[in-house]
Amino acid sequence: MEQGPTEHDDSELVPYPQIDCIDCGGRAFLLTHPREEGPAWLPGDIVAYRCEDCLDRWDLVLPEDDDGHYE
Repeated sequence: MEQGPTEHDDSELVPYPQIDCIDCGGRAFLLTHPREEGPAWLPGDIVAYRCEDCLDRWDLVLPEDDDGHYE
């Protein structure tokens, strides 16, 4: 599974709701909620994921480049 944000209409940045855990390979789910006002997500935002298997937390930065992948 590709592990980066997706882009929707008008290049709206949206992080994946689930990624593969970097440590154990389990499923890690998005913990961070979008903004209530203005753009939901912006490049440079930090989003957190929690693995359902090992319970590790991963804080990832949404990319500021145009390729749509985490750095």
